[in-house]
Amino acid sequence: MTSPDDGPLLVQQDGAVRTLTLHRPRAFNAFDSTLKSAFLTALQQAAVDAGVRVVVITGSGRAFCAGQDLKEHLQLVAANDPRLADTVSEFFNPVVRLLAEMSKPVIAAVNGPAAGAGTGLAAACDLRVAARSAVFRTSFAGVALSADTGLSFHLPRLVGTGRAMRMLLLDEPVNAEAALDIGLVDRVVDDEDLPDAVGALAAELAAGPTVAFGWIARSVRFAAANTLDATLDFEDRAQAACFAGADHREAIQAFVDKRPPTFTGS
Repeated sequence: MTSPDDGPLLVQQDGAVRTLTLHRPRAFNAFDSTLKSAFLTALQQAAVDAGVRVVVITGSGRAFCAGQDLKEHLQLVAANDPRLADTVSEFFNPVVRLLAEMSKPVIAAVNGPAAGAGTGLAAACDLRVAARSAVFRTSFAGVALSADTGLSFHLPRLVGTGRAMRMLLLDEPVNAEAALDIGLVDRVVDDEDLPDAVGALAAELAAGPTVAFGWIARSVRFAAANTLDATLDFEDRAQAACFAGADHREAIQAFVDKRPPTFTGS
């Protein structure tokens, strides 16, 4: 599956890996109305496509994502456009909920600077691999806004409340190496090595037990916002679903047979 190379979003399928590339390089891949619509639709399609076992999100050009397109935003503010009030509820929130409920791993390949909703988007993914040129900023306070894109939820859980508060209030830039040190990203590679590093990671995950991966991610997110008793009940449901899956049976049989398992994502 491929998409036209002149649109705001590039969609590429490589085996079971679907890559969504934000493609507004001159605007540092900022979200305007056209990119928002294309990205939300593509993410919805990837979520339900059984042929997709891993999703990769990245940017084209020098940036990952600069967040909201402020030029378009200013026009909406000046015109008192009613769409202004809907951008969080109709786009950013659905995107974060889709990522949280995704039954397959999602990797953020952070190829350059991320700001505002761009940092929020990366934080909402399951894994983050950053190029050395990547820099993370929250940027909301600088334009007199509060956080969105789930950043007030995910950032403290990744880096701790104190660091998250400083990043949000002071818009402290965090380079790739510092992001690795504080847990904001999982791996840092040289810029030219990012496609291969993400490709290898995505291929490894795509060959794994997709159903179990999905339950693991949802269990971790559920536990972050619920009690121990509620989490134990959730884990019970997750294991029951995995017990009934073909991949679990294959893994056990492969263990008995002393051979590597072949997972089908079911």
